[in-house]
Amino acid sequence: MLMESDSPVSKKSRLFHTEDCEMEEVPSNAVGVNPSLQWTQWQILDSILPTGGFAHSYGLEAAMQSRMVNNQDDLKSFVIQVLDNTGSLLLPFVYCASKSPDAAAWIKLDQLLEATLTNEVARKASTSQGSALLRVAASVFTESQALQDLRRTFLGSKSVSFHHASIFGLICGLVGFDSETAQRAYMFVTMRDVFSAATRLNLIGPLAASVLQHQVAPDAEGMMQKWRDRDVSEASQTAPLLDVLQGCHAYMFSRLFSS
Repeated sequence: MLMESDSPVSKKSRLFHTEDCEMEEVPSNAVGVNPSLQWTQWQILDSILPTGGFAHSYGLEAAMQSRMVNNQDDLKSFVIQVLDNTGSLLLPFVYCASKSPDAAAWIKLDQLLEATLTNEVARKASTSQGSALLRVAASVFTESQALQDLRRTFLGSKSVSFHHASIFGLICGLVGFDSETAQRAYMFVTMRDVFSAATRLNLIGPLAASVLQHQVAPDAEGMMQKWRDRDVSEASQTAPLLDVLQGCHAYMFSRLFSS
């Protein structure tokens, strides 16, 4: 016959006390959290959004054909250099456009970026992705009248070039992103697209690419923190060799990507 103190219920009560298991429930609509904004954020970062980013390799295809990227270690080094260069050169345009999301400021940023990108291949890739992004964003986020006005007024116009970095920052600002989120999102999209290009070039498999992307994420965050919140007057090129490689893309006899 079991004594009361040796009963299973008593043993359980000694191990788990009710007060130890009580946790304060955090409401889903906590202050500072906008569920609608989070859905928008995830959609902008979703690879299914047809912005044309997967038509570009950021110079990876040229780097492979020139034997500068041959294996997974080379790829990791290449991605980190691309992120560093993206942060130093393009992140200031994302920051300024997202901080002041209005058409007049964006036009000035777009024209300045047009003058900054001297590489013809990179410039065409930027304008191609940027115009596609505006077209898609205006079609998806129909609640934003500013996006509708931009598409109606400027799309097809020769007065602006629709460079990707400035239009990405503008759209992020218009849909409600803060400047830090916009900058981190741009770095993520860049990293994602390079790894996607690597898988289609058969340099690395999809699973290995996912593992490597996870490993590079801390470096991407470090680059974002290093180059964030800078004015466009501080934009600079940190990896000129990448610029040269991307410029050589147009001269390759056989190629899969546009850049």
